[in-house]
Amino acid sequence: MNKKMPDTPFLDQLEGGPWPSFVTGLKRLAEDEGKPYAGMMKDLLGQLERSYETRKGYWKGGVVGVRGYGGGVIPRFSEIAEDYPESSEFHTLRIMPPAGMHYDTKTLRKLCDIWEKHGSGLIALHGQSGDIMFQGCTSEKVQEAFDELNEFGFDMGGAGPSLRTAMSCVGAARCEHSCYNEQKAHRFIINSMLDELHRPAMPYKFKFKFSGCANDCVNAIQRCDFAIIGTWRDDIQVDQKEVKKFVKDRGRKEVNDQVVNMCPTRALSLNDDDTLDIDNGSCVRCMHCINVMTKALAPGKERGATVLVGGKRSLKIGDLMGTVIVPFMRLETDEDYEKLRQLGEDCIEFFAENALEHERTGEMIERIGLVNFLEGLGIDVEPNMVNSPRTSNYVRIDGDGWDAEVEKWNRGRKSA
Repeated sequence: MNKKMPDTPFLDQLEGGPWPSFVTGLKRLAEDEGKPYAGMMKDLLGQLERSYETRKGYWKGGVVGVRGYGGGVIPRFSEIAEDYPESSEFHTLRIMPPAGMHYDTKTLRKLCDIWEKHGSGLIALHGQSGDIMFQGCTSEKVQEAFDELNEFGFDMGGAGPSLRTAMSCVGAARCEHSCYNEQKAHRFIINSMLDELHRPAMPYKFKFKFSGCANDCVNAIQRCDFAIIGTWRDDIQVDQKEVKKFVKDRGRKEVNDQVVNMCPTRALSLNDDDTLDIDNGSCVRCMHCINVMTKALAPGKERGATVLVGGKRSLKIGDLMGTVIVPFMRLETDEDYEKLRQLGEDCIEFFAENALEHERTGEMIERIGLVNFLEGLGIDVEPNMVNSPRTSNYVRIDGDGWDAEVEKWNRGRKSA
């Protein structure tokens, strides 16, 4: 006999807005009577409805894993299992996606088939964790599900105090702004650090994210401990014919309002003949002008990446953006990628040895000071690490020796 659908007046309200609701998806799975997970999803809806009614969550953690791995499964056991027995265990498997999140439909269908066979059929792609979240599995089925996913070519993602699953943007495959090979960097680093990912042994989590340009489509600067952001070191490429065409189509007022005046450092100016001048020395590579005038402007030809550390959401202290530790790094040869991997490994080792329990990299740097962190990694301090150089009281622009200091830093920048 099929289990009856629970009454869900509170959840029903979540379907009333203009946007798609997760409740609709849960109900669709619960109503699929031909599938073994229908009863589990009905009990899940019942427990979730009670949580909305009582304003209390009824999930508790525990220990669930697969052979040879220390993390990757998020255990959820119900505190009211006697009322909702079929969803009393609702574990989540975190599975690493392909770099750049490239799939074909055959792969997606196979993943769905595996999860309908072993789990609830509920899958989340991808969230800030970067993982494919296979949600809703019993303790008995966790190993079977992972074995079939692993045989298909997918590995467990990170969980707990470990290196977490990395993310990379779609990159050069579909984006003309890409400044390095994001997928290669992603695979090169993560494949060399799988032990840190699968066997949690750190004070807290550590994340890598790879964005091909400063648009940062994977939110690396504000969400990860080690961000690799594509950039360029020479001048923005300008096609003045396309600039004139853009100005003709949009009008000078709109170009001034939406492009020139939106530059954060006022590095742009529109000439009387509808050409564009760029003060590249003042450009901070924010990408706004390139995003708006894509045919007319493009990143420079001397491309590479900037490395930032310490980004995170709120924890012990408030949100932190990443701090620059390497202003420009070429990523062209295997040797370049090896240098990046070594820097990431050094950063993880320093974090593991010096961070407090449940402390992120950014919080550790706030506590011990950036200078001590850089000294531990063997990186020299330089002006690009100043958080807000145009408003910093600690950057002098007067007195004797200023020109010599500027020349010294320019020499270092050119030789990097």
